[in-house]
Amino acid sequence: MVHFVSVTFISMRAGYRFLQIIYCIWALLWFIIIMLVVFPFIIILALTQNIKAANVIYKLCSLWGHAWYLTSGLLHEEIYETPHDKSRQYIFVGNHISYMDIPPIVMSIHQPVRVLGKAEMVKLPVFGQIYKAAVILVERGNTDKRAKSVRALKSALRHGISIFIFPEGTFNETGQPLKDFFDGAFRIAIETQTPIKPILFIDTLDRMHYRGLFELTPGPCRVVYLDEIPVDDYTMKDVKALKQKVYSIMEAGLMRWKNKVKIEK
Repeated sequence: MVHFVSVTFISMRAGYRFLQIIYCIWALLWFIIIMLVVFPFIIILALTQNIKAANVIYKLCSLWGHAWYLTSGLLHEEIYETPHDKSRQYIFVGNHISYMDIPPIVMSIHQPVRVLGKAEMVKLPVFGQIYKAAVILVERGNTDKRAKSVRALKSALRHGISIFIFPEGTFNETGQPLKDFFDGAFRIAIETQTPIKPILFIDTLDRMHYRGLFELTPGPCRVVYLDEIPVDDYTMKDVKALKQKVYSIMEAGLMRWKNKVKIEK
């Protein structure tokens, strides 16, 4: 009897895995198809090298994301714990645990924004060219290029454009809600006196584990907007304090929403 149950369980897992791989192939094909549709428009806009064109690139990426979600059984939802003023500038910060953290950025931030992204992504065919046109690239291991990225982020803020930074830098694989933050986002916030707006990606690890692309599953992808954090009373001596405050707020938010997800299940 035990052997029969064990064999049945293994067979069910194998069947589920087979269906998941078929689904991942389906979703990947649609991702590529839609990408190829928007690709020429994005490249043409990128050649103009002006702010308005760059804003349109983000709108095209948002349409790409929504279309892909629709074809792949992914459900985008935005949750606002407090009202959000889209007319104001912010430094958006979010938790980073999956490649699925990327689409919700362009789908849920409904105002001009520039995202800080890893430079190595430009090596990917076709997608890399879109990525290069849409984000401010950073190479954390290169001091000069990292400084150039910071200047580009500040330039965006001077032109009335919000920015988005993953303060963890890379995927959080610690098993904890968050891993340690870098200082960059908080230094820029204080220097430019721009409020910080934390947002949480609470389902992205469930949708695609960082193990790989063939871990994708359909389902909800909720984005939670937390209350903004003013920086008026902070000086450059308070970078560590501001970083810790944002960390604590985001950690508490992730734990709160993860508990809600458990209750829902």
